Amino acid sequence: MRPTPRTAPTDAGELSVAAAPLDHWHEIVDWTADEGWNPGDGDLHSFHPTDPDGFHLGRLGDRTVSAVSLVNYSPAYAFLGFYLVAPDLRGRGLGLATWRTALPHAGSRTIGLDAVPAQQETYQRAGFAPAHDTLRYTGRPTPGAPTSPDTHPVTAAHLDAIAAYDRRCFPADRRGFVTRWLTAPGRTAVVHLRNGEVTGYGVLRPAHTGHRIGPLFADTPQAAEALFDALTAHLDPADEVTVDIPEPHAAARTLATARGLTPRSHTVRMYTGPVPSTDPSRTFGVTSLELG
Repeated sequence: MRPTPRTAPTDAGELSVAAAPLDHWHEIVDWTADEGWNPGDGDLHSFHPTDPDGFHLGRLGDRTVSAVSLVNYSPAYAFLGFYLVAPDLRGRGLGLATWRTALPHAGSRTIGLDAVPAQQETYQRAGFAPAHDTLRYTGRPTPGAPTSPDTHPVTAAHLDAIAAYDRRCFPADRRGFVTRWLTAPGRTAVVHLRNGEVTGYGVLRPAHTGHRIGPLFADTPQAAEALFDALTAHLDPADEVTVDIPEPHAAARTLATARGLTPRSHTVRMYTGPVPSTDPSRTFGVTSLELG
């Protein structure tokens, strides 16, 4: 059962906010494309089932005018994304009303988000503290080394081991999401194995413009290089690739630069509480700025 819509007064009128089913969210993905976020094809079908009650829309009458997702991954961790207001209605309190209505969904969990720099101070006033920048690298990848014998296309037999590996790189168990993300149509998913053990994995997906890599997790720079090269080997030389890299990770930035990518923009990773404990050295590319 869907939560009962809650209403809030705004300068634009009475706003109704409630969690919305997946098919109501396709319009929001179009908004993100218009904003230059470059959404991946089919991302929503992996995102929404992760926490269907966390995808909130604001409406004025029959019109959708605002959105925010607040996905609860575990009893300790949630991630906020898709914070948007229709361009012609900004500055009228709709975003803040939607935010305030959705935020209790996370309870006492630490909340993470990726903020555009212009909104960093706004999030700080709401209790978020900056942790690090995330740099978006984009370009036409130059050919790397020949395909490594340690890289393999992901099959169903790999899914449990990859989900266990992912938990070492991400603040919560997201087994269901990982399975959907790896097996969605159009994805190229590659795993790096040493002596039968997972030592990294990566996913490439078509996007509104070009392709996006995420996540790119690996134990070593060499494994990350092998995964990057395996993911991009089949692309046309004119195809652009984008990967979002935590700024402190020098080896990840070196890999992107060596493969012909350059930084185009950045966001700021922020948290409301304790920074979740993971091994940041394994994150050569984050999964998504929308869901962490």
